[in-house]
Amino acid sequence: MTCFGSGLARCSCWQPAAAIITWSATPPELKLYYTTKIDTTDAGAIKIKDEKTGAEVTLQSSEVKEISQDEYEAGLKGQPPKR
Repeated sequence: MTCFGSGLARCSCWQPAAAIITWSATPPELKLYYTTKIDTTDAGAIKIKDEKTGAEVTLQSSEVKEISQDEYEAGLKGQPPKR
């Protein structure tokens, strides 16, 4: 697919996908969410709909990574990302 513009907010032909990574030290836990839309709250948190589970999630601390459509579709199917 071709995308005009760059970044999550400026794509005009398809909505780029993002992987959201969160972590917790106690207990040690890493979570990965897949979404195509990211909203922010006044407090700086992000709000997403996890496309894998359908859950609406608000995250205070996270890392957002733009991913390809292929990586997004593989993640929704539970396949590990290609390196």
